[in-house]
Amino acid sequence: MAYKLYYWDGIPGRGEFVRLALEEAGADYVDVAREPDGQEGGTTAMLKLLMDGEGAAIPFAPPFLKDGDLLISHVANILFYLGPKLGLAPEEEDLRFVANGLQLTITDFVTEIHDTHHPIGVSLYHEDQKPEALRRSSDFLSERLPKFLGYFERVLRQNAKGAGHIVGDRLSYVDLSLFQLVEGLRYAFPKAMRSYEANIPRLIALHDAVAMRPNIRNYLASERRLSFNEAGIFRHYPELDQHS
Repeated sequence: MAYKLYYWDGIPGRGEFVRLALEEAGADYVDVAREPDGQEGGTTAMLKLLMDGEGAAIPFAPPFLKDGDLLISHVANILFYLGPKLGLAPEEEDLRFVANGLQLTITDFVTEIHDTHHPIGVSLYHEDQKPEALRRSSDFLSERLPKFLGYFERVLRQNAKGAGHIVGDRLSYVDLSLFQLVEGLRYAFPKAMRSYEANIPRLIALHDAVAMRPNIRNYLASERRLSFNEAGIFRHYPELDQHS
């Protein structure tokens, strides 16, 4: 039975972290909101689940995943579930919790990235909070981006089990998520990333290695891969892109 992934159509967003794991594993899945609109597909089907007035396990927001009758929400939670099934989690149970902790740290970072262009409120347009966004982005690029990326670089350096992987001795879903993180930051802050990438050679090498994996390479060249745009998490506003 195919996995069913629910996320907004038209933006890669948080759903892309799950898509990358499914694509790398060659898993059978349906990107429900991108299907023809109706009871079983499209945004209508996703909203039907979100607005369910009877279910006890309704999700707060996309992304969420259905595997049979099981409904799982939140990126890190979904990947914690999928990782062992797709061969994208460490075999050792203790390292699976380490991987989950790293993915939760990515979740925190993604929230801060989003808040560079929406520092006041998500219900407001970016144009309604430009001065605040400029100030928030300046602090993000000078303080937060180096702190998070430096942390991931340090974990890569100190992983004694597998050079080139963030946890354990083989590819994990966290490696795939770090690839997407670098991709998104390069889109949103190209000047800042060009300035900073020399400080994170292991993270960039990991990104490049993931990009060359056959299933990922094919996915990136396909219509299934959604382009970054100014409706998602990673948005490019030139005035916010400064040297880190």
